[in-house]
Amino acid sequence: MKNNIKVKRAELNLTQQDLADQLAVSRQTVNAIEKGKYDPSLPIAFKLANVFQCAIEDLFQPE
Repeated sequence: MKNNIKVKRAELNLTQQDLADQLAVSRQTVNAIEKGKYDPSLPIAFKLANVFQCAIEDLFQPE
């Protein structure tokens, strides 16, 4: 699944660790999500949408 998490994170000047702390996950998890190696669980997807104040559909697109 494609995503634009890295772009959204950069827009807010957040590091991967900053985002990980907000999501209560590891920095490695954020890295894996950004690289498309890991699709987040629904609760994490909702947390991401909350952090970036957008809909989940705005963050993730099927390939």
